[in-house]
Amino acid sequence: MKILKIIYLVFFLYLICFETSSSYAQNLTLPNLGETPSRAATAKEALRKDAVCTGCHDESESAPILSIYQTKHGVRGDSRTPTCQSCHGESEKHVKGVAGSGGRTAPDVVFKKGVYAQSGDKERSSQCLTCHSGSKRSNWDGAAHQNNGVACNSCHQVHRPSDKVLNKVTQTEVCFTCHKDQRADTKKISHHPIQEGKVTCADCHNPHGSTGPKLLKKNTVTETCYQCHAEKRGPLLFEHQPVTDDCTNCHTPHGSNITPLLKSRPPFLCQECHDGTHASGTPVGPNATGYQGGLAKTNPSGAALFPSKNIVGRACMNCHSQVHGSNSPAGGYLQR
Repeated sequence: MKILKIIYLVFFLYLICFETSSSYAQNLTLPNLGETPSRAATAKEALRKDAVCTGCHDESESAPILSIYQTKHGVRGDSRTPTCQSCHGESEKHVKGVAGSGGRTAPDVVFKKGVYAQSGDKERSSQCLTCHSGSKRSNWDGAAHQNNGVACNSCHQVHRPSDKVLNKVTQTEVCFTCHKDQRADTKKISHHPIQEGKVTCADCHNPHGSTGPKLLKKNTVTETCYQCHAEKRGPLLFEHQPVTDDCTNCHTPHGSNITPLLKSRPPFLCQECHDGTHASGTPVGPNATGYQGGLAKTNPSGAALFPSKNIVGRACMNCHSQVHGSNSPAGGYLQR
């Protein structure tokens, strides 16, 4: 009897599902799976729209216009590729002119200042973000570049076959146009291989916005540095607190005259935090230069004096060599 009840229940549920699926199938609108336009037809239609603009804006323009057909934005066989009007607007009054005015008004969106005034930065960026939204550009709104009036075309060159900011060798030329202090830092003795083309600004920063400070790609400075310096990540048995907190406590990432990218020379750098018997017990000047700097061979009590091992050579690192942390059971003082 119990088995019959289960069979009836299953059959009843089957009828309900069948009726629901039949009703859904009747109301379902299927996509048109007919023939799609060929690439040739798509390209012909796109070029027809472009001809409204390229009839006047041709190779005689001082700025490159037709070279856009050498870029991804000029692949007219792809229906997703924008046309001139997609970015600059329909610009009907600019194309046809205004009756009785004897001239043409500006296009709907003007990206580059010239005969017509440049459109606002938000208006220019919105045209690009119509297609290029999400992913790395999710945090563009409210980010440093947007807040400072930087638009997409302030850095990118859409009409040129080679966009400098997308090329690892030439990217810094674009960034250093505004960030001149960082350009000066990269010329210093100790620096990341930025000028050599091995490291670029975008390796650490996301210019389109970030959840981290200074437009960093990761949420913190240390996470960003660990992308390359993984050996410093740990976990380590004994950690150095300023290292796990922020690499820039000791290092300046864009360049320094003190190797390796240190903000100041040891022992002065170490003494910013460690002011104890090692640091303040002896004068730095004569201890650093030794007898040649005027250090007497004996003190007034007659005891022998020697140049401080805490200051000469590698200073604190003469003994505390594992400043980034140690896994040695005896590494509590970061000596091994």
